[in-house]
Amino acid sequence: MSQAGGVTRVMAGLRPSGDLHLGNYLGALRNMVELQERYACFFEIADWHMLTTGYEDTAGLRRAVEDMLLAWLGAGIDPERAVVFVQSDVPEHAELALLLGMVTPLSWLERVPTYKEQLRELAGREIATYGFLGYPVLQTADILAYRAEGVPVGRDQLPHLEIAREIARRFNHLYGPVFPEPQAMLTESPVVPGTDGRKMSKSYGNTLPLDAPTEEIRGRIRTMVTDPRKVRRHDPGHPEVCPVFALHQALADAGAVAEIEAGCRSGELGCVDCKARLTGEVEAVLEPMRERRSRVREADVRDILAAGAGQARAEARETLEETREAMRLWRS
Repeated sequence: MSQAGGVTRVMAGLRPSGDLHLGNYLGALRNMVELQERYACFFEIADWHMLTTGYEDTAGLRRAVEDMLLAWLGAGIDPERAVVFVQSDVPEHAELALLLGMVTPLSWLERVPTYKEQLRELAGREIATYGFLGYPVLQTADILAYRAEGVPVGRDQLPHLEIAREIARRFNHLYGPVFPEPQAMLTESPVVPGTDGRKMSKSYGNTLPLDAPTEEIRGRIRTMVTDPRKVRRHDPGHPEVCPVFALHQALADAGAVAEIEAGCRSGELGCVDCKARLTGEVEAVLEPMRERRSRVREADVRDILAAGAGQARAEARETLEETREAMRLWRS
């Protein structure tokens, strides 16, 4: 991850989509665990953001919030080191988003690349809503509420962070220096293939779930697609086209990856043995997660989120008061 100079506070938020998998861990959670050791971190379970595209069905939303917290705790996120909270538990975000929306030109929102992309991808669903268009403003409020100078993002998310920087800059120009301009902390997230070779995704049903038992993980890896040209065990393989090898690259050290690649290319390492090695690598990641999750009680979930919401609200309320003062809003 590239470092951003002058960063002391970091904000990261993830939607509670449920059924987190190895791709989520490698793409975000592993990095969040590292960040909490070096910065003051605010980690948000972004349930309001789920409503921008999934407002029609919220039946499983509360369960998804709980599952996400359990996954975070299992991955090693520590509520003693980072402020962990649910977005809707901090209503100050909504007021700050309202105020920031007053100074955000409509054209800025319409030009965000993901806006039109998702309208096309989700054609047939009614998502052309005020909330969906205003998503970047709410996301900006999430960041600025905690005066975060750094935001961990992948390259595909840079346009969203850039609009947050523009909104902060415009507000400061109009009312005085209230907000820092958040900097990108680029994360080089690997493209994690699923069991069918496509990107690992819940929607494809090709995942290695973080909460799955060992036998299920072993069974899913056993059925993974491999190099279609390696028909027999001793046929030379082409690891660059094999999803199993891509997972080795994400999980194993450089020496092990080189050994696996050489064995595959020479035909000495068969696919069954290669998958068995991968199962061991995946289990080395998941078993500590299972153990940490097993220690969390239902009451702990409520206590952790309540404590985090209290800390987050105190921070956000202070920011909101300064924002209101800068805008010269009425005070009784």
